Amino acid sequence: MCGIAGFVNREGERATSEEVRRMINTIVHRGPDDEGIHAQGNVGLGMRRLSIIDLSGGRQPIYNEDRSVSIVFNGEIYNFLELRKELESRGHHFYTHTDTEVIVHLYEEMGADCVTRLRGMFAIALYDENRKSLLLARDRLGKKPLYYALHGGRLYFGSEIKTMLAVAPELKAIDSEGVLQFFYYGYVPDPYSAFREIRKLPPGHLAEYRNGEIEVRQYWDVPQYGNHDPGSDDACLEEMEQRLAEAVRIRLISDVPLGAMLSGGVDSSLVVALMAKVSSAPVKTFSIGFPKTDFNELEYARLVAARFGTDHHELVVEPDIAETLNQITGMMEEPFGDSSMIPTYFVSKLARQHVTVALSGDGGDELFAGYDRYIVNWKRRHYNFIPPWIGSLYRDHIYNRLPSGVKGRKLAWNITLPSRDRYLDGLSFLPALHRERTLFSREFVNSARNWADPLRQFERYYDEAPASDQLSRLLYLDTKTYLTADILAKVDRMSMANSLEVRCPILDHEFVGWAAGLPIHYKFRNGTRKFMFKKLAERLGIPSQLLHRRKQGFSMPLVHWMRKELKDGLLPILLEPRTLQRGYFEPHAISTVMDEHFRGVRDRAGLLWILLVFELWHRNFLEAKTSEAPGTSPHLSLQNVLSPGGAVS
Repeated sequence: MCGIAGFVNREGERATSEEVRRMINTIVHRGPDDEGIHAQGNVGLGMRRLSIIDLSGGRQPIYNEDRSVSIVFNGEIYNFLELRKELESRGHHFYTHTDTEVIVHLYEEMGADCVTRLRGMFAIALYDENRKSLLLARDRLGKKPLYYALHGGRLYFGSEIKTMLAVAPELKAIDSEGVLQFFYYGYVPDPYSAFREIRKLPPGHLAEYRNGEIEVRQYWDVPQYGNHDPGSDDACLEEMEQRLAEAVRIRLISDVPLGAMLSGGVDSSLVVALMAKVSSAPVKTFSIGFPKTDFNELEYARLVAARFGTDHHELVVEPDIAETLNQITGMMEEPFGDSSMIPTYFVSKLARQHVTVALSGDGGDELFAGYDRYIVNWKRRHYNFIPPWIGSLYRDHIYNRLPSGVKGRKLAWNITLPSRDRYLDGLSFLPALHRERTLFSREFVNSARNWADPLRQFERYYDEAPASDQLSRLLYLDTKTYLTADILAKVDRMSMANSLEVRCPILDHEFVGWAAGLPIHYKFRNGTRKFMFKKLAERLGIPSQLLHRRKQGFSMPLVHWMRKELKDGLLPILLEPRTLQRGYFEPHAISTVMDEHFRGVRDRAGLLWILLVFELWHRNFLEAKTSEAPGTSPHLSLQNVLSPGGAVS
């Protein structure tokens, strides 16, 4: 695991080690153990290494026998030993014991299509001197990030945006379309970024850069939904356990200490249960909690830890929320509205005190229909009878004439939409071109009308999903958008800020393909989400108290923060001239939202949170001093956030 960065200059323009080092020095937190640099001709490749496998011999870049192929690589390949045996039988010679070297020789055999043989998580940059081409590739689900930019006849790439800004600060120009996407979804979906010339390489895609041109193509997608019926619940359970157990087992390969994040939910508990079955020593588990009982799942995590005899560590935190937000909004590099980034940061920090690798339960909700919004969408199917003309009449001529505080105003907007659009509206925080125009300045809205509709890409994922039933279409949509650009982006950035590698066995691509193929009644039955996943949890002995309670996740006390800690601290910055002069919002509308929330007239915590993190991103990343690499100093102290009683082991 590491961070990578580099560039291909114009022909005849020499690459220097100093330029590469400036790039990778911004991501030391991703790889504190070592650095590696390749600068030859017009090509520069660099990496920062977090040593996991072959601790003494795995230094990158890695080369083939004649050094015509060089690679820097971020991730883990879990089937590398099988691939190595196959390649050795074909005459390839290895000089390390790393998974990275396997990719080099597999490329010699297959070219860019070598990525189709890799089972794992990865971001790859491989330069072929003979072809004068650079290959960039990202894993199938997007566990590892990879950004790139074409600018001034050069190609830049990196695990984080700041790597490119270190040598090309002019790339910091904001992409208004990316910002608009953030207002809708609370994150910037692939392939967009918040910067005009910087793009994310989408999951399951590779890019080849040659002769000044780049070609991006897809090499993998989620397979057909609902095309494989095991025949019975018992047969489904048997195969599910076998497949998920294998995905867990192959992720236990490590030359450094390893553990698991345990939230107290079904998914992470399943992972811990399967780890415990094959581990010779107690599994190290890590949990985070908050003093407010409504946002504390520690009691459930303790039940799982006791049931499987884990070496359990937990932390109750009461963070200085202002300090925490200022730090984390710089780390994220793009505006990011998922408040669970805060507990993710602190549980990663706790885990890193004991281990270098941790398994997580991410992915279960997207594979097995675990989110509340699937229930909401299912229940609102009864509104499908509403004629389209009535919906158009209300949304086009009535909605904006009603006072913003009228009860049911937004609900009526939502239920009069067609089923697909109803779901997309439910995902949207601040849809500036639709129901939230009054919050934004007229100038911003008028400009936004000339940009791509933020809903269009999501509509396309739904319409073109490899599925016949509606719920499977929603699962595919969320896998392509929310899972990648929110959940996995958050986990990667917060864990790597603490130099911790996180592995996601539920998102093993072979397990994903099998799970997608299950008919929908194995996932959602009679209003019960994760139906067979919960059956597997029962089978493995996970306490029943976990299985039939309200889904919580890393929920945060936003309402409390907005009316207490942040009221006189950070929130007033939303009305400062520095904020309002950016031109996104109507000052009076912002004042009204804050007044309604503070007086308890309406709960506007979610809206205020989005506005606040957006402004803090401007201040803590965009406007950070150029002499400092923005967002590179994750020094929040656990001692500063411990509640009385502190950490318990």
